[in-house]
Amino acid sequence: MKEIKAFVHRNRVADILHALRDAGYCHGPCNLSVVDVAGTLQALDPQEKSFSLILGEEVVNEIKLELVCEDERADEAVRLIRENGHTGQKVAGWVYVNDIGAAYPIAME
Repeated sequence: MKEIKAFVHRNRVADILHALRDAGYCHGPCNLSVVDVAGTLQALDPQEKSFSLILGEEVVNEIKLELVCEDERADEAVRLIRENGHTGQKVAGWVYVNDIGAAYPIAME
């Protein structure tokens, strides 16, 4: 199994989610999380920026997507995220892929 993490602009997340769902990544149990994060992507406009007192600098409100999928579907998921996450900027985010050694459901036995 693969874990795919993507850091994208907020205005692109809906298109990414629709593309993943249309491709069958979220039928039945879905291992997809969407998390608001403060990051360092280049802002699309000044309203995306805020000042982080913890970091002592400006940050951009971003979305982190986390998707777990079968190995053979990882390349397709990365392609969908990249195609639907573009903003017209040279670099509009990042996608990381990691191997999962094991996965266990939290369930009654």
